[in-house]
Formats: sequence, C-alpha cells, structure tokens
Amino acid sequence: MSHSSSSNPPSLPRRKVLMGLAAGAAAAALPGMASAQQYPTAKVNTTKLAITDTEVTVGQLHSATGTMAISETGSIQAERLAIDQINAMGGILGRKIKIIQEDGASDWPTFAEKAKKLLENDRVAAVFGCWTSASRKAVLPVFEKDNGLLYYPTFYEGLEQSKNVFYTGQEATQQVLAGLNWVAKEKKAKTFFLVGSDYIWPRTSNKIARKHIENVLKGSVVGEEYYPLGNTQFGSLINKIKLKKPDVIFADVVGGSNVAFYKQLKAAGVTAKTQNLLTISVTEDEMLGIGGENVEGFFASMKYFQSLDNANNKKFVAEFKAKFGANSVIGDVTQAAYLGPWLWKAAVEKAGSFDVDKVVAASPGIELKTAPEGYVKVHENHHLWSKTRIGEAQKDGQFKVVYESDLIEPNPFPKGYQ
Repeated sequence: MSHSSSSNPPSLPRRKVLMGLAAGAAAAALPGMASAQQYPTAKVNTTKLAITDTEVTVGQLHSATGTMAISETGSIQAERLAIDQINAMGGILGRKIKIIQEDGASDWPTFAEKAKKLLENDRVAAVFGCWTSASRKAVLPVFEKDNGLLYYPTFYEGLEQSKNVFYTGQEATQQVLAGLNWVAKEKKAKTFFLVGSDYIWPRTSNKIARKHIENVLKGSVVGEEYYPLGNTQFGSLINKIKLKKPDVIFADVVGGSNVAFYKQLKAAGVTAKTQNLLTISVTEDEMLGIGGENVEGFFASMKYFQSLDNANNKKFVAEFKAKFGANSVIGDVTQAAYLGPWLWKAAVEKAGSFDVDKVVAASPGIELKTAPEGYVKVHENHHLWSKTRIGEAQKDGQFKVVYESDLIEPNPFPKGYQ
C-alpha cells in the first residue's frame, strides 16, 4: 500500500462508529440475517471456489506501486471500506469476506500474471481491480478463460462488453460525449486541442471525441498529442497550445504525469482566466498531487465528486475519512470502486450462490439506492446507468458541481463512433 494510513486499523471509537453505521444499514437492508446454515457450502459453491462455511475469499488487483499508484490507491481503500462494512453486517450468505491483495505494479503483464494466480491458485470468488484500460485488456483473456468475475471501477473508452466483467465506472457516451456537449454549449467552443497519455484509453477516447466534435458539434480539432506514461516534459506541447489558441484543451493525461502537466501549464501562464480546459482524467485523487491552485477554474467531466450534496454521499465521505484519515480525498474512480463489493453482494444474495454464472445471471436490474453518487442500476450490458456531472476545480482541491445530467443509459458500442 502506498498510503501507510490505509493499512492501520482505525482507532476503537472510530471502528465502533463505522460498525454502528454499517449495522444501521444492515438492519435496514436485511430483516433476517442470512446464515451459513441456510446456505450450505455445497449448495452455494459448486465450482470449487475458495469458500468455506465461514469465509469467502476475493481478490484485489490494483497498482499499489509505480506511476499509477497515485490513481489506484483510492480504489484499494474504497473496496476495503465496502468489504469491512459488509463484514460488519455479517458478510454475504453468512460468510465473512477475506481479501487476497496483489500489486499490478503499473505493469500490464504483471496484472495478467497476478489475475491468473488469483483465479487459478487462490480460486477467488470475485476480483475487484484494474484501473487503466491496458491493465483490463491484459487480464480480460484470463478472466474469460478461467470464468472469473471482475469488477472494474474506472471510467473508460467503452467498445467492450464481457460476460466476466462488470464496469462500475462510465463509458465514453456517459463521460466524453456528455462533457463535450456541455462545453460546446456553455463556452461556445468550436476548436479543440486533444492531449493524452499514450495508451488505449486516451487514444480511443480522443478518437470518439474527434468524431463527436467534427460530426455532431461541427467544430474542429486543431491539435492532438500523446505522451508516454510517466512523462514529465510538456514544454513543447504547451508552446503548440499557445500557438493554436484552442477554445478548449481536452485532456486525458493519466497518473503522475498530471502533476507536471498542470504545473507547467500554470507556469507558462495557461490558466482558466484565458483558457478553457476539460479533463476526463483528473479527480480529487490526482488533485492532491497536482495542487488545486494549478487546476483552479478548469473543468472535469465525471459522474461523482466528493462535494456531492446528498445523504448517501455525506455518510460515505464521513466513513471514508474515519478510516483513512481526515485529509484523505475521494475521486470518481474511488467511489465507483466502492460500488463493486456492494453490487457483488446484492447479486450473490439474489442468486443464493457464489457460482460465477449464477451471480452474472442475477446482476442485470440490480439497483443500488445507497450509492454515494445517488443511484445506479446494472444494465444487461454489464455497465451502470449513471448521471454525468461537470465539476469546476477549486483551489482547495475539491470540485464545485456546475452541471448534472439525467440518468444516462450505458451504450458501450455507440453507432458512428467506432
């Protein structure tokens, strides 16, 4: 773990508060607690998963080290919080959840190798993991071959659907298109400069963005640039931006590179006073490293911001901070990661089984009315109905929500964008 605070158990009063909150949720959710006697192991586990009469084992597979750790630590923490809360409520079908954590180390072949270990050696019932599309693409064949179950929390480019994956973040129509529509309308934007990290998610997102800008918004793309993961030199890019003077910089730079990119933009005098910027990759987690003063006034298209004003979210933020420290922040992907264990729990209970095929069959139509983002529902295409929100970055590292859409049906294969 890259945050030492996350591995320390909360002090006793905090733990009592957490358990009290979780117990309250439990009482509301389950009139009669499920017990292992009601659900004998032989019945709920017919495929030799790591399940005993008292425990069910799951995997966590994220980058705790390397350039992506800045983004993935929040996912690790949120999944842990959800699992702790579920365990405090009595677990799932009378069994406590045990976690085996593996580090993908920001390296795609490592992700594939660790996925294989979790599914074939550890026989985990589900895996909560990955962040980049490159890591997800690396593990996908493993999950499909071994019939594993992956809950993937990151907003992504779409153009994928697998029986073995539930996508708890948003796909491109829910983030890219909705964000571009907003900025074109609100800022009268016609010219766009696309900049991303050099791998599948930014390239595909920008391909979708370009088609939307040119064909639907009738605008133009005046520049498109990509930089390797971990890159910290953006001087020549910033010169090109200053030369082209786009109405909007559309940014999907990821991981640690964001720190250098935004600091260098500000140092070069490119700020929100004279330049619109819309990012689909900077959340509160990245803002911690970048510093709010370097992003202030720029916009982000997400489905969740820590500042969301609803009862579910206030409770979630309080519980998260109680566990991981008052200074911890919660970004879009962190919240989507928190949904994973709850959606899995709901599907297992609906199926009355941990068998992957039965859990998958039970999942479409599941609603989570306790989601911090407000409400989500599982679509038969394994994505979630969600809202899009636009946040304006504040100096304190938080976002002010300036726009919220209705619920958007997920559409991972939009016509005309492939």
